[in-house]
Amino acid sequence: MLDELETVWPGAANHLATGALRAVQGWEQVTVRMVPESAAETGCSVAGAYLDSATPPVIAVADAASSRRQDFTALHELGHHLQRTRDTLIEILLGEPDDGLALEDAACDAFAADVLLPEPLVQQHIGARGPSADDVVGLWKDGSASRAAVCVRASEHLPAPGHALLLDPDGLVVFSASHGLPPVRRGSDQSPSALISQALRGESGRASGRARLIYRDGIQGDELYCQIAPIDGYLLAVLVRDSAPWKTFAPPSPDQGPRARWRICETPGCAYEFRTFDKPCEQCGQPACPECGRCACAAKVAERRCPRCFLILPASMFTDADGPCRDCA
Repeated sequence: MLDELETVWPGAANHLATGALRAVQGWEQVTVRMVPESAAETGCSVAGAYLDSATPPVIAVADAASSRRQDFTALHELGHHLQRTRDTLIEILLGEPDDGLALEDAACDAFAADVLLPEPLVQQHIGARGPSADDVVGLWKDGSASRAAVCVRASEHLPAPGHALLLDPDGLVVFSASHGLPPVRRGSDQSPSALISQALRGESGRASGRARLIYRDGIQGDELYCQIAPIDGYLLAVLVRDSAPWKTFAPPSPDQGPRARWRICETPGCAYEFRTFDKPCEQCGQPACPECGRCACAAKVAERRCPRCFLILPASMFTDADGPCRDCA
């Protein structure tokens, strides 16, 4: 992407590194629009959007964001413009098993972070062992890049599979950059994690230990080494499976692998306790029970209200389709 940028816009990288939004606004191949943050929520990892249906294409940037965040967003969306207009990049994405859906957004994050945080600056703060949370905060303070940009650069230097997360004061994921593990969804609530909860409650905003991140439907990910530090009103969390840079000895946890949440089947007469990684039913939000094969929808269907006592009872308490329950009968 950097090579393609130099081809279509010679010398742009230097201008973008010192004022990305301003530079993109002056480039005639795209139109930049400042929009409310709510209008920029498009499922992208940043508060922005790329609209290629317009001529010239439109890069939308949230006007409520900080200048650092606006620069990162402008670069991220410029990355989408390159990906969708340069044949070399289009071929790379189409060569992926999912036509590049997983790669596209992550590549835009990496592109933006590389422009804003050149490698010599990164190496001043992140040693050969990889980043600690304080290293990443120091990189942010010494540079002019956004918190999201330093998360991306930190994830690129992790010594083992892991994440660099930015969390808001409620424990919601504002931005995540992952290496070798499934990405953490933006907006997901990580406050149920004991270690993250400790950092949220503590005055220092710091914590160090082990944590499991929360994925869909309450599923917990691998147990990871985790270090958390405050960063301008937010929390910066660095998590790795092993080789944690802030520890002298950090072997892989013997308790590896994700964990599903315990559930109890709501179907009358079953009440089976189980764990499952299956997706929940779209209607009731509950997964199917491995014992009886039914979700909570079946429990609702299997219950009726008695027309005499007005109690909601299992279907087995009724002798016919329209009559009262056995007790009332």
